[in-house]
Amino acid sequence: MAAEREHHAVHWRERALCLHVDDPDLFFPIGISGLTVVQIDEAKAVCGRCPVVEQCLDWALRAVQVEGIWGGTTESERRAMRRRASRREKVLVVGHG
Repeated sequence: MAAEREHHAVHWRERALCLHVDDPDLFFPIGISGLTVVQIDEAKAVCGRCPVVEQCLDWALRAVQVEGIWGGTTESERRAMRRRASRREKVLVVGHG
């Protein structure tokens, strides 16, 4: 089963559009203002056309990937997504407790 999951992980990564970008640093912007905003927008544009953007985001959320653009999201956007999911889980547990 683990080998199956690993094969699936490799499979989606091989289909990622970011592999074919001339500058892979595009997906690892430094800072949050100025030209960095342009870089983030450019990286997200690549993600927006990527056939595996959902798998990429799922991986980044599960792996708690902290750096870079993954699945069309920034580090801070993923942190916010995790916080919202955590709050929803707490509400469900308390609501059914």
